[in-house]
Amino acid sequence: MTGRQAATSRVTVAPTATGPRAGRTAVVIGGGLAGIAAAIGLREAGFGVTVLEARPRLGGAASSFRRADLTIDNGQHVFLRCCTSYQDLLGRLGVAGSVTVQDRFDVTVLSPRRQARLRRSGAPSPLHLGRALAGYRLLSLRERLLVARAAAAFRSVDPGDASLDNVRLGDWLSARGQSERARRMLWDLFVVSSLNIAGDDASLPLAATVVKLALLGDRGAADIGMAAVPLGDLHDRAAARYLAGLGAQVRLGAKATAVERLAGGGFRVGELLADGVVLAVPPDQAAKLASPAGLAGTERWAGLGASPIVNVHIVYDRPVTGLPMAAGVNSPVQWVFDKTRQAGLASGQYLAVSLSAADEYVDVPVSALREVFEPAIEQLLPGASRARIVDFFVTRERRATFRQGPGTGALRPGTQTSVPGLVLAGAWTDTGWPDTMEGAVRSGDNAARELIRELAAGQDRPEALTQLGAAS
Repeated sequence: MTGRQAATSRVTVAPTATGPRAGRTAVVIGGGLAGIAAAIGLREAGFGVTVLEARPRLGGAASSFRRADLTIDNGQHVFLRCCTSYQDLLGRLGVAGSVTVQDRFDVTVLSPRRQARLRRSGAPSPLHLGRALAGYRLLSLRERLLVARAAAAFRSVDPGDASLDNVRLGDWLSARGQSERARRMLWDLFVVSSLNIAGDDASLPLAATVVKLALLGDRGAADIGMAAVPLGDLHDRAAARYLAGLGAQVRLGAKATAVERLAGGGFRVGELLADGVVLAVPPDQAAKLASPAGLAGTERWAGLGASPIVNVHIVYDRPVTGLPMAAGVNSPVQWVFDKTRQAGLASGQYLAVSLSAADEYVDVPVSALREVFEPAIEQLLPGASRARIVDFFVTRERRATFRQGPGTGALRPGTQTSVPGLVLAGAWTDTGWPDTMEGAVRSGDNAARELIRELAAGQDRPEALTQLGAAS
């Protein structure tokens, strides 16, 4: 497998911005969604911007690559209607029409013996999910009533309450009458995929954020959105075009090794000189890069840990299901997506099985995974047993998110650091959201605003820093 490069791997258009911050310069390290958002915000504010991305493409963990004649997303990333910052970014990139959003939240839940459907009504919140829960046949009537009571109890949970940071979701749910069965058959559907951690081990405040925003918020908040094209078209090519149009510089395959703070003010990143730096990379990389600049307290970030996501990709010689996506219970399959059209498959069907909190699978050989998931899919989708598998492969994001368990709220840093002009971005920072595409974009927006504020406050810098060194 080879990564797909953006059409323009390096943009060298000279800055043309005017305004009170014209001449200010910034280096954004990391070209994922956080870095893209930060670069756009800074460039539109008049900064000269260079983006350094170690991979051969933009988009970070939400990108695509080529495998033979197919375009493969490295992960099955979806968003909700309440993810407004992410959707705003797509609009600015000119690709809002390349995603689809359900008219109503609608998920088919498959088990080896039966299935159910969760579809919201048009009633106002919180009644909009009442009918879906009432008809959820995978739980008993008593279990459904207790789920409704627990959902209502989330209204009193304040995700910003530091005293709740060390509370496990499983303990909280159990104390409110949620059986093991209810937690696995219903709550895990939302928690595991959104927090990338085993449901019982999740952080209560982060789980409460998901429940309150998506399930208890506006009636359309949980409607699911998906890309109708490969993710690389959204986050790589479109972002490269937009940044080029703004006059930003994008260097792909460019790995930063250190951020040095200069005695007279400003920073050096390799041969680049800049007034400010945005670290839009994972916490371990950010700590290493910032060490030469004298940033303290980064050792705490190691406590955030990491949680993997594994994707099992199966290409069949014929269609095996008409469902665009489905969730699995009583099965190793968590979610399955039909990726046939997005990947460009001419005949047959391509399904991607997404496995969050995939610690037990991340190091398992492909042959062993096939022994597990080929029959598992056939149990959920009987049509698969009559089809021939044309291709079977696996992608792994070993450090897909931080481990969103108890205690991590106190470890997530804010955007601002102890080093003026050096700011943080990334879904692992304290955005108030889980580690998601929405959180990543919000973090980039926050980083741009903070750096603009700090440099507008009148920090001194030598005249030599008014241009990026060796920019082209």
